[in-house]
Amino acid sequence: MNRYKLLKGSLWLISLLPFWMLYAISDLCCFFVKRKYRTKIVRKNLKSAFPDKTDAEIKKIEDRFYHQLCDNFVEVIKLLSISEKDMKRRMTFTGLNEMNKRFDGGQQFCFLYLSHFGNWEWIASIALHMLTGRHSAQIYHHIYNRPVNRLFCHIRSRFGGLNIEMKETFKRIIQMRRSNEKYLVGFISDQQPKWRSIHHFVPFLNHDTAVFIGAEHIGRKVDAFMMYGRMSRPRRGYYHLDIIPMEDHPATTEENTLTNRYFALLEADIQKHPEMWLWTHKRWSRTKEEWLRRQQNASAQKP
Repeated sequence: MNRYKLLKGSLWLISLLPFWMLYAISDLCCFFVKRKYRTKIVRKNLKSAFPDKTDAEIKKIEDRFYHQLCDNFVEVIKLLSISEKDMKRRMTFTGLNEMNKRFDGGQQFCFLYLSHFGNWEWIASIALHMLTGRHSAQIYHHIYNRPVNRLFCHIRSRFGGLNIEMKETFKRIIQMRRSNEKYLVGFISDQQPKWRSIHHFVPFLNHDTAVFIGAEHIGRKVDAFMMYGRMSRPRRGYYHLDIIPMEDHPATTEENTLTNRYFALLEADIQKHPEMWLWTHKRWSRTKEEWLRRQQNASAQKP
């Protein structure tokens, strides 16, 4: 048996457990995870993002964050076997009517700004809510572990969504454009770009933050209407995404306007529920000062 089948089969068996048992596993894992997993990075990120909060307040956010993180883990496993009926009951959406009105008006693409907030993997179930002739797709980063990457691609497409690897985004969207179908494309746009991909910084959580501009850049080229997904968690095991209109014709706005607006909306959500954002990555390791220095050095080396 290859590694992928072994991994998928093992996790599928776990996914058959009822939610209350999965959350018991989550609680047990959290006891250890919050003491061992990237604790220094999480604490540093929280303190730099919220300099006015006390140590006690930071610790409270940290504890809640690790509970959310462990819940995310078991909830993603549950995607391997959860029924469509149960998925539609636990992951709900508003704003779909606004999206459909714009599709009915003739536009082919909706670009949906998303983030690592709440349980972003459950959002792929939006494919269950798409009308005939309309499809959903999600942009994803390739995971270097091949069995894990294959598993996540399976999970994300299980309800009918299309997977588009990040480096293939523009090529795939141009291919989609040649069809008569309508597409909702989700962009998780809060990651940190590599040095060569940095073109813009925004003020975000007390930092000058390097950001991806791809969603807005491509949206201008294909006249996609842009929307923002605001996720909430009414109670454990249930999530809701409110799809909020941002701009119908991005090419009519000044460059980077929508990118700036997206991060302003996301920061407002994080300020309200900081435990729901992903704090385990070195989000601010690429500073504006270092980027400017690299730009200056590159310019000086040109003949």
